[in-house]
Amino acid sequence: MSQFNLTRRSMLAGAAIAGALGPLVTATFANASEEVAPVTTPTDLSALQRVKVDLVKPPFVHAHTQKADGAPKIVEFTLTIKEQKMVIDDQGTQVHAMTFNGSVPGPLMVVHQNDYVELTLVNPDTNELQHNIDFHSATGALGGGALTIVNPGEKAVLRFKATKAGVFVYHCAPPGMVPWHVTSGMNGAIMVLPRDGLNDGHGNDLVYDKVYYVGEQDFYVPRDEAGNFKTYDSVGDSYDDTLKVMRTLTPSHIVFNGAVGALTGENALTAAVGEKVLIVHSQANRDTRPHLIGGHGDYVWATGKFRNPPDVDQETWFIPGGTAGAAFYTFEQPGIYAYVNHNLIEAFELGAAAHFKVTGDWNNDLMTAVVSPTGS
Repeated sequence: MSQFNLTRRSMLAGAAIAGALGPLVTATFANASEEVAPVTTPTDLSALQRVKVDLVKPPFVHAHTQKADGAPKIVEFTLTIKEQKMVIDDQGTQVHAMTFNGSVPGPLMVVHQNDYVELTLVNPDTNELQHNIDFHSATGALGGGALTIVNPGEKAVLRFKATKAGVFVYHCAPPGMVPWHVTSGMNGAIMVLPRDGLNDGHGNDLVYDKVYYVGEQDFYVPRDEAGNFKTYDSVGDSYDDTLKVMRTLTPSHIVFNGAVGALTGENALTAAVGEKVLIVHSQANRDTRPHLIGGHGDYVWATGKFRNPPDVDQETWFIPGGTAGAAFYTFEQPGIYAYVNHNLIEAFELGAAAHFKVTGDWNNDLMTAVVSPTGS
């Protein structure tokens, strides 16, 4: 593999591999690339059905069956890398985001256990940087990262068998510069459903009416001497200052789905009383604590792995950084529900909040105003 170049102009040469971990990561990529020859006879996949899936922008999820239909399939996805400016708050703050398919987070992919995921990763020649993809759901070659390193103008096709059931993070992980790409928005999730669907840990089916994908993102936007957020002409130009902010471990923004308010107001998530909703929540870099104000997690896989029995009746659940979790809830009352990171500073001051707008009839047995607020 040729020496890693961060941009086509080599403008960041030498800065890409930072700290003691850099040489180790680079060596690991090189070794993985050299050792991809198979050691066992490949499985004959010629008889398997191929299914091509058109991905959709989060919080929505492409059509899928909750139980597998027949034998394992080869499920084809395409992700196109887009480096683009994004406004992330109502003050007009811009970031040079790195994205899969133009959204933060990237789209949620859904397959069933033992299906084969066949991903085409496209890096258009309009981009500046080298990229790849690491699937936490995959086995081998740095989750596919060592086999998918694409420069601008290149594409790669990766296939892996989805052997573990659950929700998992995927993210860009180029040699030496993983944190910059991840905290610039280049992450998403994949859901690998059990072939017989979800259950409550006691053999009873859990069937959702809706599924939403919430991707929590920490951004590190530099400020100028006056304290104002800075803007840059290109993603490469922002690197030096952004790295300094990243090293403070103090995000300037912590948001759901790419921006403050991206899932509130007109963009609020919707449901009706009685509907069963599955919420997939990922955080590729930092720990988080999802909480549904006015509701609960009826069934929660906090670390997202469906072989484990779900926790029940949770108020708040903990998702470690680099993990996707899932929560299943049946809404029982109408109204506006805030869905937040219950580090409330991060929710109310930095932006990690969403709304559910729920329609239906109010149930006084669950809650009622015995005495309304009065002045005496």
